[in-house]
Amino acid sequence: MNQPTWHNIHPDFKFNGASFTKKELIQLGNELVNHDQAFQVHIGQFIVDWLSDKPLIEVSTSGSTGTPKKIALKKEHMVNSALATGAYFQLKPKQTALLCLPCTGIAGKMMLVRAMVLGLHLDAVEPSSEPLKEDKTYDFVAMVPLQVQNSIDQLSQIGKLIVGGAPVDTKLRGQLQDSTVQAFETYGMTETITHIAVKKINQQPTDYFEALTGVHIEVDDRGCLVINAPKISDVPIVTNDLVEMKGDNQFKWLGRYDSIINSGGIKLFPEKIEKELAPLIHNRFFVAGQPDENLGQKLVLVVEGEPSDEYNLLQSIKALPSISKYEVPKEVYFVKSFVETETQKINRTKTLNRIT
Repeated sequence: MNQPTWHNIHPDFKFNGASFTKKELIQLGNELVNHDQAFQVHIGQFIVDWLSDKPLIEVSTSGSTGTPKKIALKKEHMVNSALATGAYFQLKPKQTALLCLPCTGIAGKMMLVRAMVLGLHLDAVEPSSEPLKEDKTYDFVAMVPLQVQNSIDQLSQIGKLIVGGAPVDTKLRGQLQDSTVQAFETYGMTETITHIAVKKINQQPTDYFEALTGVHIEVDDRGCLVINAPKISDVPIVTNDLVEMKGDNQFKWLGRYDSIINSGGIKLFPEKIEKELAPLIHNRFFVAGQPDENLGQKLVLVVEGEPSDEYNLLQSIKALPSISKYEVPKEVYFVKSFVETETQKINRTKTLNRIT
């Protein structure tokens, strides 16, 4: 009887410089489970779970767009996802990769899976906002935008960089234009086992995501993306992401259907407004709708940090040629620190509750 595909550890796989048989890897996992550093414990737990005979693995969604929930993913599908990523980015055995995301989320777990399946030499460091503290170079790295922002001066240490977990704002996109790294923004979610589509941020940048091989996309009657990818999901995935299609396999992300703000009959898209405001606001921020007696919902701006000159900020926003009068926030709130999800994304709902 053949062993499960997820037990096939590539002979070239290395973790922190060492090679492992399946048996040695299980032993490493058990050792890490008892480590005094939490990130090592999470890596160990995943390795032990991955190398068990169970065909499913339980993961939590991020909770950035709703209540976090537990879902079961097929390990077979996770292997297929790793192979698709390897094919798209032309990753080869013995190439180097860095794990700098927490293994509590799907993004961190999949960096480990890719390394084991593709035979990458993977280094693991404690997840932080500044992951490139050493002088080592890597062929392939996955980061969230905050990590990229804090690593701008070290990005020459990376060959190919994928950025996910949150949209890449205009400022960061601009900073990446002169970088030697090949940077890509990814589109995906826990249910799609990380990314199913990718777009270039620099070196011929584009506004459109391109679906990976084996991923078929369409829109529903709301204009939201529907993903058919039989190798990573047994059923079509209906999203709440409004998109503009281009051809059969490309799309531009417009925003979340469930985040549309209806203000006095005018539909406002928070993601579009945030993109326009990004050059003006240096701290983390977001816009949202709040109940209003006259408008139904009013647009508000929430900025992380100490209160500053609200009047001048609003005047600067009003002066933006790309912002309509309806897209100017009615209120500005300052919050000392945003509430975050377990995967370091902004929890908008809980943050908003701090000001209401």
